Amino acid sequence: MRLAWLTAATLWRRELTRFARDRARVIGALAPPIVFWFLIGSGLGDAVRVPGAAGGLTYLQYFYAGTLELIVLFTSVFSTISIIEDRREGFLQAVLVAPAPRLAVAAGKVLGAATVGLLQGLSFLVFAPAAGLHPGAEGWALAALALTLSSIGLTGLGFCIAWLLDSTQGFHAVMNLFLIPMWMLSGALFPAAGAPGWLKTVIALNPVSYGVSALQRALLPAHAAASGAAAAPLSLAVLAAFAAAALAAAGAVASRRD
Repeated sequence: MRLAWLTAATLWRRELTRFARDRARVIGALAPPIVFWFLIGSGLGDAVRVPGAAGGLTYLQYFYAGTLELIVLFTSVFSTISIIEDRREGFLQAVLVAPAPRLAVAAGKVLGAATVGLLQGLSFLVFAPAAGLHPGAEGWALAALALTLSSIGLTGLGFCIAWLLDSTQGFHAVMNLFLIPMWMLSGALFPAAGAPGWLKTVIALNPVSYGVSALQRALLPAHAAASGAAAAPLSLAVLAAFAAAALAAAGAVASRRD
């Protein structure tokens, strides 16, 4: 047990160290979502009607929660791709032949990358007042918890994909085909309340939508219900289940001996 904790903690620290030393990675994960938020939010400001926005809610404010979720998604892509790089460099093979449990290896990698995603999400969250969003203490806590669970879930999903692939090109293709649509069909770009019936079903089955809903409940409490956001307790329960399932899947994939 001590060896497992030491392995997980070492890999977790390694992910943070690599992130701190790679400034391009910081910019690459933060800049695109922020640019999307400003350009898409400004361009669709008058084209998308947000239900319950009579109180002065703008589309830029509505899109803020979706941008936070997108930052976490981008971070999972940039972080879990290191698994393929570690395999090519021989580091991953050296870790796997050690007597440490493979579950600890998966936990260290996933939690390290999830911590990076959380830090980047929080760094954008603190600018919410500048966007005209003023959540109370409960709202800040709910947003931080939603970002934490979303980071673990999305990073665990990215880990499973990266572990099974051998090329960074294939990894990016699969991630763009899989994760980006999950984000787009999460209520981040448009309110779920105004979507057709079949699309509401897709949004309800999408775990990423509950991350967006929890963030909307935290940042837009007066408008979240009208826009179709799920209740905060339900969103947190689904996110917790998603994070636990992603961690379990990462451990199962890493434990394969083939």
